[in-house]
Amino acid sequence: MAIADDLKKTLTDPTPLYFAAGTADLAVQQAKKVPGLIEQLRAEAPARIEAVKNTDPKAVQEKAREKAKEAQEAVTATVAEVFGAIDAKKFGETAQDLALRGVGVAAEYAVKAKEAYDKVAEHGEQTVRAWRGEVSEEIVDIAVVVEPEASEPVAEPAAKKAPARKATAKKAAAETADES
Repeated sequence: MAIADDLKKTLTDPTPLYFAAGTADLAVQQAKKVPGLIEQLRAEAPARIEAVKNTDPKAVQEKAREKAKEAQEAVTATVAEVFGAIDAKKFGETAQDLALRGVGVAAEYAVKAKEAYDKVAEHGEQTVRAWRGEVSEEIVDIAVVVEPEASEPVAEPAAKKAPARKATAKKAAAETADES
């Protein structure tokens, strides 16, 4: 029976769908930034190309040689230190210590991944609500609670209320997208 309950819970859980909606919304937000980045690259490209043209190849080669020599010395020193410090007993203890650290790091990353997943799913849930217009309904409900009642209630026809809610929902969705 537990398997059936787990399966039912898995199939009815909307979180993966909210995660997908949140991911799609975040992707759209990032895609909107691309034209600006392209314009920035177009503006900076001539100066960068000119800087590359004016660079002395011999200076670049010399700098590369120096960096390679420094890296080789660092690697040689590290290897000598590691081989000099190896002891059979310490090696076993070190391997066990590293394995335990690895488990701890893996657990930490799993927690961070779950937090990120939940955050994107929450964003997706808000996005789906905005798409459905539920955000505007919540805002209207909050406004009714917060605002004091008018002395003379104004009756609005039902036909006018629906478009107003849709317009409010579109505004709320746009504001949500702009804030993210």
